[in-house]
Amino acid sequence: MDPTHLFELVIVMFLAIIALHYAAHRFGLPPSVALLAGGALLAFLPGLPAIAIDPDLVLVIFLPPLLMDGAWFIALGRLRRHMIGIASLAVGAVFFTCAVVAVAVHFLFPSLPWAACAVLGAIVSPPDAISARAVLQRVKLPRRLQILLEGESLLNDASGLVLFRFAIAAGVTGAFSTAEAMGSFFLLALGGAAVGIAIGTVWVVFVRRLNDEYLIIAATTLLAWMSYMLGEMIHVSGVIATVTTGLIAGWYQHTVFSASMRMRGTSFWTVMIFLMEASVFMLIGSSLRGVVERGGGFGVVIATMGLPMLVVLVALTLARFAWVFGSNLVVEFCNVLGLKRYAPLGARASVVLSWAGVRGVVTLALALSVPEGFPGRDFILVTSFAVIVGTVLVQGTTLGRLIEWAKLIEPESEKARLNLSQAEAAMAQAQLATVKDRAYDTEGNLIHPRLLERYQLRAKVIVDYIQKTEHHDVLLHAHFDVVLAAIATGRRELIRLHRAGDIDDETLHELERDLDLEELSALSAKS
Repeated sequence: MDPTHLFELVIVMFLAIIALHYAAHRFGLPPSVALLAGGALLAFLPGLPAIAIDPDLVLVIFLPPLLMDGAWFIALGRLRRHMIGIASLAVGAVFFTCAVVAVAVHFLFPSLPWAACAVLGAIVSPPDAISARAVLQRVKLPRRLQILLEGESLLNDASGLVLFRFAIAAGVTGAFSTAEAMGSFFLLALGGAAVGIAIGTVWVVFVRRLNDEYLIIAATTLLAWMSYMLGEMIHVSGVIATVTTGLIAGWYQHTVFSASMRMRGTSFWTVMIFLMEASVFMLIGSSLRGVVERGGGFGVVIATMGLPMLVVLVALTLARFAWVFGSNLVVEFCNVLGLKRYAPLGARASVVLSWAGVRGVVTLALALSVPEGFPGRDFILVTSFAVIVGTVLVQGTTLGRLIEWAKLIEPESEKARLNLSQAEAAMAQAQLATVKDRAYDTEGNLIHPRLLERYQLRAKVIVDYIQKTEHHDVLLHAHFDVVLAAIATGRRELIRLHRAGDIDDETLHELERDLDLEELSALSAKS
């Protein structure tokens, strides 16, 4: 395809993303479903060329920043506390699902080599980080379930990639060793973690010495690709390297970033991640044309592969249910024996966790990378795509209703010691102490009376709010409604002055920035 036409197609895709997101919002649909449908529609539009996806390119472009984004904002304390549960899902559930799917496929096609069955199992076994994010952004889960799903989606790709590579090698060479596969997985994971620690440490040192905000934001944006590509270059897990780097950078960004840098960087990063996430679902949908053509058309695909595809989808779903409920039973048994470090999830939470295994771009990229001539390649590709579409359309659209039905309650053990208002009160007291210390000169004379009065009043108001929260909530909202209205009036007057030529552009931008910060503060306080 001509490079100019390719660029035009990318712009059309971005415009379609905006339109499809708007339509999904208007009709109450998950954006991922609308984007999948839109991508499939674009794929079959007359005159548009077929889109051929390079799986390695897709992984290296989209996976690192999306993994970095998840690791950057994840709750690190809860991640450590629930690491055993996360590892159970990210490693144990992936291996178990791979085995169940392989057995089911071999039962359907006894002539298909076990290696080919294992390849399909490895492709569809890890739920996708990108798809999981798309689903989790639209639902409200208890913190424990949220961290289990987020942690699983960050780490399970490494398990799936290792299984996939060994299954492909077994299909080509005819040899496979479970012990070797497990040993390789742990070596790849440890190597990836070492790479991530090294790059994260260098980043922290570098940022502390660099004074240019835009250079820091640019370097931080490239951090994800540097981690992933270096890990893959030295043959360790690029996924683990990226996640580890993201955890380190996310932990230290609170101390190495200035306020303006964090606001500018977060705004840029959020828009980039939005476009990348949406592009992934568009690309998945647009790949439908090639998948269907390879299978011989819709009619042939449904007639010859419809039942096997359904069996695989059911098998991997049941495998996840079996693993989650089995793990919950183990925890309950340990509690009976007196080992009460972990509380069982319970039946309803286990159902929600089991139903949240949505597949996406990693599954598609692995399926597309199966070598030409590999046994059962067409069936693997078509079935993998069916699993993606099935999990996104079925589980992605019903997970919200399932959570509403479950009526999950946050356990007391998962709640933080201080809530938002109490943390704000602690901050106010610390700030007041500093102001008191500096409000007087060396001779004991009060030199900042207004500042001291302001911080004393703020500390008192916050304490009063905590004691009478329900009473003050209505007044608080009304207060900030007035503040927002005043900001809007000030903004109109500022623009009028600029349009009349009474102030120059520099004054406009400076005062507009002050109004923007004031508006963001008011909106945050109101929410």
